[in-house]
Amino acid sequence: MRTFGKWVLRIFLVLVLAVVFVGFWHRDRITRLLAVNSLFSEEKIVNNFSHMDAAFLVTPVSRGNGPTAELSYGADADLPEQVMGWTEARDVTALLVLKDGKIVHESYYKGTEPDDLRISWSVAKSYLSALVGVLLEDGTIASIDDPVVQYAPTLKGGAYDGASIRNVLNMASGVTFDEDYLDQSSDINRMGRVLALGGSMDDFASGLTETFAPVGEGWKYVSIDTHILSMVVRGATARPIAELLSEKIIAPMGLECEPYYLTDGFGTAFVLGGLNLTTRDYARMGQMYLQNGEFNGSQIVPAAWVAASTSPSAPTAEGEIGYGYQWWVPKGAIAGEFMARGIYGQYVYVNRAKGVVIATNAADRNFRDEGVADENVAIFRAIANNI
Repeated sequence: MRTFGKWVLRIFLVLVLAVVFVGFWHRDRITRLLAVNSLFSEEKIVNNFSHMDAAFLVTPVSRGNGPTAELSYGADADLPEQVMGWTEARDVTALLVLKDGKIVHESYYKGTEPDDLRISWSVAKSYLSALVGVLLEDGTIASIDDPVVQYAPTLKGGAYDGASIRNVLNMASGVTFDEDYLDQSSDINRMGRVLALGGSMDDFASGLTETFAPVGEGWKYVSIDTHILSMVVRGATARPIAELLSEKIIAPMGLECEPYYLTDGFGTAFVLGGLNLTTRDYARMGQMYLQNGEFNGSQIVPAAWVAASTSPSAPTAEGEIGYGYQWWVPKGAIAGEFMARGIYGQYVYVNRAKGVVIATNAADRNFRDEGVADENVAIFRAIANNI
């Protein structure tokens, strides 16, 4: 019995050591997975949204060596009375307003600071759209009516075989992708776990096989479409997105702080939501688009692309919010009114007629509640109309 007991003890110790070894070996993966599972928890969400690099793989997007494009300050704007209650209700962490290119309001909340690099979520999609426009203008991408498999052949035989670049720009791929953030088994959350565990986003996208509608005939917001654009861009250039975005968009803009992307385990940028910048630098993007792609003394994005991508070209339902090439057009929009937006309350709102850009960041866990999105736009319009 003593001999048997010794063997049991030895086996137990070996198993314990094996568990400890595996845990140490995969510590980073486990940490990232735990971060995903608690990313939106009430007690952590604000801090997480300003420190995504603490838990995820990241890559820098060089701001270049040029000087910062200064944003001067104008007279402080008197914001409408309802703005204060809105910032509290929507858990806003930053609000910055530009009028005619000058900062007329800037405020930060919930212990966050002006220099925080804040997660963009889907605002990042509009940055990738800008890059596509530049590459189209210089001929690297021949046409947005080219099939995506022409540039990303690993997509052949999958759900995206038959979709054009225009289709995915418009979120009209017809590909089935469940974007329910509250369902742990949804596609968007499965994708998040792939990212956290160091898997391949390209493999995840190539593995999608189901469609809900013929390509181009229906509109449904599916974030994975934006990753397909990334595959197209990388296929056309044989270069990483972070390097390209830096060269073509970020460095020419003269940002204050160096942004970064979240990445998968292969260093591939999480283009559909992983860009992190300061609120002031988000505002610079809005000002560039207000100025038809010109900023910091140069034409960064072709004016024709700015116009095309911020027009409601996607087959959305009549009377609903409009969608262009990875930009949103609010219901009842006037000419030159459009926005980039991301989950939990990230916005870059542009109102060209009023000369207004509004950049907001938030940690709004109720962002999907009925009426919230319309309320946000109403607040932006009230600010634009009253300053």
